[in-house]
Amino acid sequence: MSMDNTRIRVGTETFSVGDEYHWLSQCDDDGAVVTFTGKVRNHNLGDSVSALTLEHYPGMTEKALVEIIDDARRRWPLQRVSVIHRVGPLYPGDEIVFVGVTSAHRSMAFDAAEFIMDYLKTKAPFWKREATTDGERWVESRDSDHVAAKRW
Repeated sequence: MSMDNTRIRVGTETFSVGDEYHWLSQCDDDGAVVTFTGKVRNHNLGDSVSALTLEHYPGMTEKALVEIIDDARRRWPLQRVSVIHRVGPLYPGDEIVFVGVTSAHRSMAFDAAEFIMDYLKTKAPFWKREATTDGERWVESRDSDHVAAKRW
């Protein structure tokens, strides 16, 4: 999904942080570009992780991301926003998520990017399943993610 100043992509394809930054930085009105990239760790809860499979609810996921971005735009004066979330099987070191925003000043851009990430972790319908040495398990949402989202 792409609107003039918003990019949303959910899928199995890898993404280029450089390409996303280039698109974000083409907005001459703004003085700040903030990006965040989340990656698959090789451990969680004291166990080695060999793979992470992400599932989502097609259509509903994209709708939730649009709502999160719209909410961020109501709170901060943002020009460009890019949100990419991968699904399917991923492995340690693979990039999972990208959030990038532009705004007039750094404080607004940092806050907006953090808000989008906090809400993405708690409100977007994604499910994670880890492969560990003890077998597979579903990853529960963390209390700290809900606490982070509540501060907004």
